[in-house]
Amino acid sequence: MGGALGKDESPKKGWMPETKIEAKMVEAMQRRESQGSSVKSFNTIILKFPKIDESLRKCKAIFEQFDEDSNGAIDPEELKKCFSKLEISFTEEEIKDLFEACDINDDMGMKFSEFIVLLCLVYLLKDDPSALHAKSRIGMPNLEATFETLVDTFVFLDKNKDGYVSKNEMVQAINETTSGERSSGRIAMKRFEEMDWDKNGMVNFKEFLFAFTRWVGIDDIEEEENAEA
Repeated sequence: MGGALGKDESPKKGWMPETKIEAKMVEAMQRRESQGSSVKSFNTIILKFPKIDESLRKCKAIFEQFDEDSNGAIDPEELKKCFSKLEISFTEEEIKDLFEACDINDDMGMKFSEFIVLLCLVYLLKDDPSALHAKSRIGMPNLEATFETLVDTFVFLDKNKDGYVSKNEMVQAINETTSGERSSGRIAMKRFEEMDWDKNGMVNFKEFLFAFTRWVGIDDIEEEENAEA
């Protein structure tokens, strides 16, 4: 998708997000970006990796709670029950859209890393403060703090506040951090390429989250468990 853009820095103005839920995600991110970010440099994010990693791994219990048939994946029906128990009031269409957006290998089963991305998108999309206490009831306040850090990180990277991170913005963020290191531009490009899955020169919050779960090693948990099985 979007491969025809060539080396042009950003897609045409009329470029459309893939799904309704992704359009909502971009709008929610733009609203959040108007409040600014507390992140001052890429280094501060890297220092938080261990804490973020630990917090996300604690989600495993929530994941297992909703994976009723214990097959290591959450299917659409299990996800509906999960939303109902967490009192997340999304329409059936929104739940379906979210599932499809996060089920990246289209196997109708959501792995642990995909589930984390989905929960974080729900956190971003829920502007409704009354939903927060509902989520906290099953012991998620720490997780919400972690999700806020991830949102904050994206806001820091997205300098022009359009809801997407471009290649230039990523290079700028990493160059500001590692001044004097000649390889910093290369690091930025590698990080960006890991994120930009559809190669359209822009990264939305979902793509950023999937890359982030890989950076902090969430995918490794699944591989370790599969090896033990």
